[in-house]
Amino acid sequence: MNATQASAVVAPNVERYQVIRRVTVIGGIIDLLLGVVKIVVGKLAFSQSLVADGVHSLSDLATDIMVIWAAKHASREPDEHHPYGHQRIETVATIVLGLMLVAVAVGIAFDAVEDIWRRKAVSVPGGWAIVIAALSVLSKEWIYHYTVRAADRVQSGMLRSNAWHSRTDAISSVIVIIGVAGAMAGWIYLDAIAAVLVAVMIAYIAAGMIRDGLRELIDRGVEPKRLRGISDVINDTEGVVDAHDLRTRLMGSNIYLDGHVRVDPKVSVSEGHRIGEAVRQRLKNEFDEIADITIHIDSEDDAAYQLSDKLPLRSELKRQFLDQLRDIPESEGVEKITLHYLSGKIQAEVWLPLSVFTDLEHAASVKQRIREVLSAQDNVARVDVLLS
Repeated sequence: MNATQASAVVAPNVERYQVIRRVTVIGGIIDLLLGVVKIVVGKLAFSQSLVADGVHSLSDLATDIMVIWAAKHASREPDEHHPYGHQRIETVATIVLGLMLVAVAVGIAFDAVEDIWRRKAVSVPGGWAIVIAALSVLSKEWIYHYTVRAADRVQSGMLRSNAWHSRTDAISSVIVIIGVAGAMAGWIYLDAIAAVLVAVMIAYIAAGMIRDGLRELIDRGVEPKRLRGISDVINDTEGVVDAHDLRTRLMGSNIYLDGHVRVDPKVSVSEGHRIGEAVRQRLKNEFDEIADITIHIDSEDDAAYQLSDKLPLRSELKRQFLDQLRDIPESEGVEKITLHYLSGKIQAEVWLPLSVFTDLEHAASVKQRIREVLSAQDNVARVDVLLS
């Protein structure tokens, strides 16, 4: 990789990390302030649900720290032991975030259910609990939208998961408002029930995060609609007959793609390679998230090509051809043999110098004899004799 290519790879990763860090630090400061205020006011106002919501906010702070750590290490460039980069660190971090949320949810639910089950005397929450919960709703909903916009800009599933983590805090605060208001109206256990609902909601979001992370770890591909869009771009490239066996896998915000592209079987190797490069360039231009593309150029459909698997390679075929042509003196001047393996048969082009012939009639006679001799083989479908 030259210096220009290296800088092109590293710079976006560094910029991406800086965006994730800035957004997460801002969210973390707000999470810290809200968490402390909720727990203190929840204790003073006798609101179990607000205390639970405060713990939820502090868990957001813990996940903010993990997001920054994971984003920093995931932004490192590929190395000898990680040729595809370190994006999966984000995936692992997302799963860990989910597990942490499950633990928080279980703890909140256990305490609330225990109070209800033991019919513990419950104090009526104070009005300040509603005020703080309302402030939390506004703050966390703003953080959600701010973080989602950044996640979409840098294509970070981990940052998007953290945004939803913030939104769960906003939703749980709404539940707190309902619970506290109900307790103040006389339904004293409604605050504890609200705490259980907060825990259930946290666990539900966590399960989704864990599920998505595990899917990515086992090489989940892009959605079918996205894959069709990629296929359309390939098929629209000049020189492409069709695209098939396209496979993708997600790694953090990146897509890794490999597939087969069929071209005219008679084009040169270099033209086939050029068409493959044109496909790669078009995909890079259309889909910023595609990090790596491997294109296999096919001369025909793979099912048909499998019939050619047992055909001999060039060295053996050339030896057979020259042996069969030994009774034709002019064949000693063969300059080049071009082979095409198509549909389980061989199509050959045999090149002879014009200088070995006395006239055009002589040339036509020799060409006919060569075609008849070589075409007699079962695995030869066609022979063209060309003059140079």
